[in-house]
Amino acid sequence: MTTDNPVLQLRLVVEADDYDEAVRFYRDVLGLPEQAAYEGDGDARVTILDAGRATLELANPAQRRMIDDVEVGRPTTPRLRVAFEVLDGEARTRRLVDAGATLVASPRETPWRSLNSRLDAPAGLQITLFEELMTLDERRSLDGFGTDGERRDA
Repeated sequence: MTTDNPVLQLRLVVEADDYDEAVRFYRDVLGLPEQAAYEGDGDARVTILDAGRATLELANPAQRRMIDDVEVGRPTTPRLRVAFEVLDGEARTRRLVDAGATLVASPRETPWRSLNSRLDAPAGLQITLFEELMTLDERRSLDGFGTDGERRDA
């Protein structure tokens, strides 16, 4: 396989005090397929879950505050928040809450045309579920959006 990108995978490693609960929640409830699992000495265990395509979203403090305002209506995000793209944001949010996640903000449409909800989830993670309501190409035509370092302004 050849690629122009020298990085082949983004892997987020999270220490979970309640490992079994975290595996159950993210694998069995959220639905991330198990890619591999390993056990070692001293009860060392790890489960690697396939989260599909990975991106690294870097935001400055003003952007983080704006996203909190849009998704939640108040400051809430720690420095790290994990976002999962899903197909049915409303149903998936209900399923995660029923499985023990704490709802921080119910699904709502954002200015960038996605349906986002916010939850406090196992392993101390705050997560966003997002359902895209437009394609990337459609979004690129909106004011304030762009790619390759070019931003379209109103």
